[in-house]
This record gives sequence, C-alpha cells and structure tokens, in this order.
Amino acid sequence: MTNEITTNRLTIDPVTRIEGHSKITIFLGDDGEVADAQFHVTQFRGFEKLCEGRPVHEMPSLMARICGICPVSHLVASAKAVDGVMATTPPPAGARLRRLMNLAQLLQSHALSFFHLSSPDLLFGFDADPAKRHIYGVLREHPTFAKDGIALRRFGQHIIELLGGKRIHPAWIVPGGVNAPLSTEVRDEVLAGVPDAAERVVRALEWYKQAMIRWEEETAVWGNFPTAFLGLVDEGGGVEHYDGTLRAIGPDGAVIHDEIAPHEFEQRIGEAVEPWSYLKSAYLTKLGYPDGIYRVGPLARLNIADHLGTPRADEELAELRKRVGRYPSSSFHFHYTRLIETLYAVERIEQLLRDPEILSARVRSKAGINSNEGIGIAEAPRGTLMHHYVVDDDGIMQRANLVIATGQNNMAMNRGVFQVAKQYVKADRLTEGMLNRVEAVIRCYDPCLSCSTHAVGQMPFHVRLVGPGGQVLDELRR
Repeated sequence: MTNEITTNRLTIDPVTRIEGHSKITIFLGDDGEVADAQFHVTQFRGFEKLCEGRPVHEMPSLMARICGICPVSHLVASAKAVDGVMATTPPPAGARLRRLMNLAQLLQSHALSFFHLSSPDLLFGFDADPAKRHIYGVLREHPTFAKDGIALRRFGQHIIELLGGKRIHPAWIVPGGVNAPLSTEVRDEVLAGVPDAAERVVRALEWYKQAMIRWEEETAVWGNFPTAFLGLVDEGGGVEHYDGTLRAIGPDGAVIHDEIAPHEFEQRIGEAVEPWSYLKSAYLTKLGYPDGIYRVGPLARLNIADHLGTPRADEELAELRKRVGRYPSSSFHFHYTRLIETLYAVERIEQLLRDPEILSARVRSKAGINSNEGIGIAEAPRGTLMHHYVVDDDGIMQRANLVIATGQNNMAMNRGVFQVAKQYVKADRLTEGMLNRVEAVIRCYDPCLSCSTHAVGQMPFHVRLVGPGGQVLDELRR
C-alpha cells in the first residue's frame, strides 16, 4: 500500500507492532498545527457475511478461525450464542473448563501485548533507535524480562493446547459445553506451572510500578479524556470474563447501565460506520453517536468492577487505585491494568483447577434447535466480545452480528491519536520518535484487526509532512 500524499495531510502507513493492518492520517491546518487525526483499518474480511447459510453447529469452530491470537475468545462467545439457539446450559464442569481456556487465552495474549509489542518502547524509550526498539533488542539487553514474556505466553498457549489439542484455532469448546472432560494428569501439569507464571508476572509488575514515573508526560496526554467504560461483572460486582451481566459507567463511576442481560445488548449498544475505515464504531445508544464513546478491555474491566476476586490481584488493584485514582482515564494505564489482569488470570486458573468438580465427566449438554436466536458475550483480552446469531427453523444461519472489542474502542483510539499527534507532531520537522508516539497510543489498546498473519522482519515505513502549499517539509523512511 502506498502513502496518500495531499496538501495538509501526513500519513503513517502502516501502523507497526499491532495485530493487523492499518494506517493513521494526520491533518494539518493552514497554521501548520494538527487539526485532526484518523485511525484507519484498511483490511476487510467479511466474516459475518461468510456465516450466512452455514449450519449453526459449525459456528464455534468457524469463528475460532477469525483470529490467530485470540481464537478462544471467539470460540467461547460463539459457543454461548449457539447455547442460546439450543436453549441449553452447559453442565457446571463444562462451564468451568470453558472459563479455564478463556483465562489461558487472556494470559497468553496479554503477555504478547505487553512484553513483545509494547515493552520495547517502555524499556528503551519512545525516541530510542528503532534498530533496537523491538523484542530482539529486549532479548539482548534485558534477557530476563524478555524470557519472562516468552514463558508467560508459552504457559497460556500450553494450557490451550493441553485442553484443545492445539494452540491455535482449537475446537474443544462446543455447543453445550466442551467435548472432553479434564484428566487428572492435565490438571496437575497445569498446576505445576502456576508458581513460576505468578513469579514472572509479579516481577514485571514490580518493575512497571518502579518505572511509572518515567511516563508521567505520556500518561497525561495519551488517550487521556473522559469516556464511559463497559464490561462484564458477576452478581457481586466482581470482574467477570465468561458469564455475568454488562455494566456501563461514566468517567466518574456513575452507573449508566447495570445488569444488562446478553439479549438486551443490541438495545444498549449501537454501531456507526465511517467512510474512512472498515472498522465499525460502537457507542452507547443512551448517549447517542458520537457522545456515547466508551472503552472496553483491561482498563475498563478494572474500572467497572468492585474487585477481582483473587488475593494478590486484589492487592495490586488496591495499589493501582491508590496510585492513579479509582477511575483512571488515561489509555496509557492499559499497560498497568493488563499486567494486573495477567496476575489475576494465573491465580484464577489455580482456583478453578483446585475445585474437585473440574474433573467431572459431565461436561456437555445436548439439544436441538429450540430458538431462532442466540447471543453469546464473553470478555476477550482486548475487551467485551458479542456474537449474535439468527437462524431458521432448521438451524441454518440467516444473520450474524459480531461486536468486536477493537470496534468498541475505535472512537477512543481515534480521539487518542488526535490528542497525541496534537501534542507531539510539529509542522516544521519530523522525527521517528514523534511518529512512534502516535503509533504507540494505538498499541496501548492492543487492537486486533486480523491476527491470523504477521509480517516477519521490519515493517516498511514512509512518511511525508506536507505543508499548506503542498511543499514537502520533511520526510522519513525505514
């Protein structure tokens, strides 16, 4: 893809160290200052349309192919939607095992985001030489840090492989539950890895908390604005990743919606389409578009929840709130909350595995088509994920609507790009670090645009800064 160069327009194409393909356009005013900015998702996949005409029982396995980084999240949400079509509830052990795999997904994906994609900026600085500002540079200069990230991701993927037979696109979660019970051997193998994983997360958290003072400026201006937050909570108001109801709060914590059942979500959440992106923009219908902007993901989940529910993670949550406030608004804090949630995932995996009922042989309920509609909601690593299916009386898919976490963060990402560009991009000159900061605000959200493919090596990068008269003021290539 070539850069679009016109008067008063700066294009960053592609955005690097994210999962998928996108670009950023920065618009300059006649005074040379940043007037606007847009985050464009430039790929189109059309999964919703591809589903039409397929038997609904195929949907979980098909939906796991959407993404190579978070296939389990789509697998879980899809299976829950088909449960709705079948009007069936998984046995308790089946639900616990689904939850277990989803937490393993959270663990490995958060490790990828923090250690592999974001830590080079945090360790070396946003103005550091890009020749070393990557995971291989981290491995050379901070080997323990890099190995911790690799080990954490490997642990999460290994749990998925032990349960589902493979690390990517597993099909073990099925309508009605899962297709095989958990063995004692697998349980014990996973439990044996918990102490090491917990130690590695805690080590990263301690480093991050000590280093936070370095990023006071970035925290102040990187996606730091008032929005609503949305996510799942349990009956006691605790964080929930598999079940529960939706809660939406305002920037000051005031409840906008609470106890939203899955079947109500389409009345509460709308989706807008802009001509400059294939990514839809979700909004709270009560507030309208674009005022209904909200965020999902680890920052949102920790803001809306009263507690996490595991000992060390709750201690870290209390410390976070003491450090940055009860309802932090800066998108830079996605990094901090992502680490806390990783610790929670490790602890919660251990809790689930120590429940004797996890070994029950009853892991699946079976039924036919009992409803023409089903909705499944779960928390993906990047935020709340919603699958809504409509089928005919024979169970053939008529319509699918997927509300993806990245789409729900779309308006916030655009606003964050504008905020950071306005702070750092100067009309008379360009620096690589300046543009890296614009990209890095997107990396805070860990957007997942199409995680099935990745580029190997260095991504191409070509930027021109064009003045009001069309003259090239500065240019960078890599």
